Amino acid sequence: MLSKTNFHTHSNYCDGKATLREMVDFAVAHNFTALGFTGHCPLPFDNTYSITDYEGYCNEVRALKEEYADRIEISLGLEMDYVPGMLEDFSPLIKQGGLEYTIGSIHLIPAEGSAPRSADDLWMIDGSRYQTYDEGLMKHFGGDIRRGVRAYFHNENAMLERNRPTIVGHPDKIVMHNRDRYFTEDEPWYRDLALETIHLIKELDLICEINTRGIYKGRHADYYPGKWLIQEMKQLHIPVLVSTDAHAPEDLLRTEGAYEYLQEIGYRDVLKSWRDAQ
Repeated sequence: MLSKTNFHTHSNYCDGKATLREMVDFAVAHNFTALGFTGHCPLPFDNTYSITDYEGYCNEVRALKEEYADRIEISLGLEMDYVPGMLEDFSPLIKQGGLEYTIGSIHLIPAEGSAPRSADDLWMIDGSRYQTYDEGLMKHFGGDIRRGVRAYFHNENAMLERNRPTIVGHPDKIVMHNRDRYFTEDEPWYRDLALETIHLIKELDLICEINTRGIYKGRHADYYPGKWLIQEMKQLHIPVLVSTDAHAPEDLLRTEGAYEYLQEIGYRDVLKSWRDAQ
């Protein structure tokens, strides 16, 4: 059995529900050996979910890392959002914060060829309301799901090639609010796009997370990436980390059978830390 670890963790510096210390104390109380913080990176427009006090966040994580050094290994990271025309190069934030690692994710998608200036210019595919997904698809892509999904994977691939994040975050999250309404994951056009990204992850020698949050929040019936993609990743020997994408202390325990599933299918490249791939 792997040690208890989690490297996709939020706090009240962004859209999490607890302080950094509360997250650490819960992890220590439940015998975690390592915890990595990855707040949503600062974004150049007003929003309710990203870090605004970046210096404070980095300083507090470093202070906790030192204070708890004999009880748990703490890592300083960010969940980076790739937003064409707004945030494309992750290196300034990495350098400014002295980050140890990054998760690269796509949550916001501008319409093709547009020059976004605010959140109103972006399709938000995440969040708790599927209506936001539907409204954004209509506003920015005229309701054309294939255009929207192609833009998602195009941005995902551009992010990976340009920034090579330590961990690839929920690479197929575009399916969450789809709920099989606009397309199904067995359609060839969708599979081709998703598999292209998986093969790029392999080509760039990156770690991919197995994100469980959709299951325990009741927003999706599978992991991100889904089991059919995990099977492909197994054949490619892509290293994976199980991540709960925790926004509250109790979320840290919500692995939703991921370790057992990976063991059941004989997935051999399961890491306990992003450091294991270095």
